[in-house]
Amino acid sequence: MNLLILSFLIAALGMTALWVWQLRSGRADWVDAAWAGTIGLLAVVFALLGEGAVEKRILAALVAGTWSLRLTTHMVQRLKSHEEEDGRYQALRAHWGDAVNLRMWFFFMAQATVAWLFALPAWAVAQDSQPGLSGWVLAGVGMWLVSLAGESVADQQLARFRADPANKGQVCNVGLWRYSRHPNYFFEWLHWFSYPLIAWGSGYVWVAWLAPWVMLLFLYRITGIPYTEKQAIKSRGERYVEYQRTTSPFIPWFVKKT
Repeated sequence: MNLLILSFLIAALGMTALWVWQLRSGRADWVDAAWAGTIGLLAVVFALLGEGAVEKRILAALVAGTWSLRLTTHMVQRLKSHEEEDGRYQALRAHWGDAVNLRMWFFFMAQATVAWLFALPAWAVAQDSQPGLSGWVLAGVGMWLVSLAGESVADQQLARFRADPANKGQVCNVGLWRYSRHPNYFFEWLHWFSYPLIAWGSGYVWVAWLAPWVMLLFLYRITGIPYTEKQAIKSRGERYVEYQRTTSPFIPWFVKKT
């Protein structure tokens, strides 16, 4: 069976199983963690069954796998701390009414498709037949390490800030969050540049180049910054509006004076 078809079936079957589970649990929000985990799983499949050089297949699993493991673990910890389903999914249930189960299945299939699409950069790397570690490959590995470290630090700084009762209702503006309102999203975006650098010169590098720009669209216009900032203004009001006036929305930069 074609590797791309096989990988899509794995993603679709996994999301279908999760959809069946949420019928009883009432926790469709676990699809967020499953989305990230699916990308890592598919990267491992590509590494095992791909036709590229051994070095590239190892890197495909390593780069995508560590990214997936970090994000999935972060999401699982957050979901376990909530006793109820995330408000976004409660709103979907209310909006869809009697058709909720069927529409939720289509939603889960959409998540499987998006996860499969974002796993394709790892496929492009795993199909690269160029052996050895060129300068481009080393640059890609460096980008992977920087993005992984930056995203981990940003998440840890935010978690420590929120864990302090004295910061309840306040805006996190310490560490990386002083220079960007979304440093976690910024380093998430940098991660996707690792794949085209590692696969530089291969016939499928164009597939890998699509990922960072599609992710930028998602972060800036669809699921990332717009929703997060809307919720932040609701919960923190003028404090967050002031934070918006003084702090770069995405790329870390100097603080503006008001």
